[in-house]
Amino acid sequence: MDKIATALNRFGLGGKLGESPPADPRGWLEAQFARFDPRPAAIAAQTGTPQLVTMLREARDDRRERKDEAKQDGTDPKAKVDGEPGPFRDLRDAYTSAVGARTDAALASDTPFVERLVHFWSNHFAVSVDKVAVIGLAGAFEFEAIRPHVLGRFSDMLNAVERHPAMLLYLDQAESVGPESPLAQRASRRGRERGLNENLAREILELHTLGVRTGYSQADVTEFARALTGWTVGGLAKQPLLRGPGPGFWFAAPIHQPGSRSIIGKRYGQAGEAQAQAVLDDLARHPATARHVATKLARHFAADDPPPALVARLEADFLRNGGDLKSLYRVLLASPECWQGAPKFRTPWDWTLAALRATGIKALPGRNAAGGFQQLGQAIWKPGSPAGYDDVAPSWAGPDALYRRVEVAQRIADRAAPAIDARTLAEALFPQSLSQSTREAITRAESGPQALALLLASPEMMRR
Repeated sequence: MDKIATALNRFGLGGKLGESPPADPRGWLEAQFARFDPRPAAIAAQTGTPQLVTMLREARDDRRERKDEAKQDGTDPKAKVDGEPGPFRDLRDAYTSAVGARTDAALASDTPFVERLVHFWSNHFAVSVDKVAVIGLAGAFEFEAIRPHVLGRFSDMLNAVERHPAMLLYLDQAESVGPESPLAQRASRRGRERGLNENLAREILELHTLGVRTGYSQADVTEFARALTGWTVGGLAKQPLLRGPGPGFWFAAPIHQPGSRSIIGKRYGQAGEAQAQAVLDDLARHPATARHVATKLARHFAADDPPPALVARLEADFLRNGGDLKSLYRVLLASPECWQGAPKFRTPWDWTLAALRATGIKALPGRNAAGGFQQLGQAIWKPGSPAGYDDVAPSWAGPDALYRRVEVAQRIADRAAPAIDARTLAEALFPQSLSQSTREAITRAESGPQALALLLASPEMMRR
């Protein structure tokens, strides 16, 4: 691809119908930092975390009441719960609305490079609506913990992410209790055991900061999990001491494990919430974190096999500038590996945005956005693990996945404005980069919609 096509597709989300290509591709990308709106109208209109946590508590209370009713009248508790609509439907509706808002913001954006970075970090700090408690909160997680910090410092984003109720619920941190905490001791005297949960501590070390096989031990995971006890979600617990002043992040001292901790060779003697905070601060500036983040950025913007020289430059910048994200992005923009490397294969999310932006269509035909991305194999905020969706071609280039894209391409083409000339559009989307075979296929098409469908399903559209 030439530089204009690279700016539009690799760094951006694909060219928009009717827009002129940037005369200065790199300058156009860097200028987006000053224009980015973290709360565009579609996202500002979404329900926020406090109300969503309240809805989750009400949904849980409703389900509990119906279970109790089922026991009393002798009916099947599962049928009683699953067979009736309830407040959980409102949370599912919030998820559907948030996916639509995310899609609308990406389609309308005049800062597509920064939007791509939002999606990158949201996948790096992945949560999943596979967990019922996260269904309503996944959108708010991206909108509140990722978007406001995408141009800030890695440490600020890390802190926002690990405190957000979606992450605390997804990785079971809200249920983690220090074995020697005041609440656990009281529970033990009554014959009830409350346990430590290591999920959040492990994923912070393995996925969010240091990366796998970087020198930490299982003992470090356990000690970090103990430091994190007390980090929970206010507004959910039945016990007043754990409920907090309102819905949202809450440090509940009665479940915090007392004492100092030794984690990755350093002693942490801070009390309460400050202990895990001190660990996070150190992890945010650790050399292994710099390398992990550098590798993932290089993989996303340069190649499935990240170029070592680019990784080294990003790593050095991270350490030199304290994880300043705009500085990292400028390294990407200045790196020839990002402009000259072989194209990356688009994920279903990337391809869909590119197809819709190219044609001016505002939504996937036939279904809401959430259902459409599910059909294409990349349901939004629903990866199979806390590692997020893969960022390499083999995960997305299978025959069945490509066939689904061809089907959707035809449906988009059928809905697109008849005035769209696929030949003109192709040259605008891929200036100096359109292959002769794609050009000939479009020219020989039997109709305008067929020509457009061929463009949307072409190799150029499948790659960025």
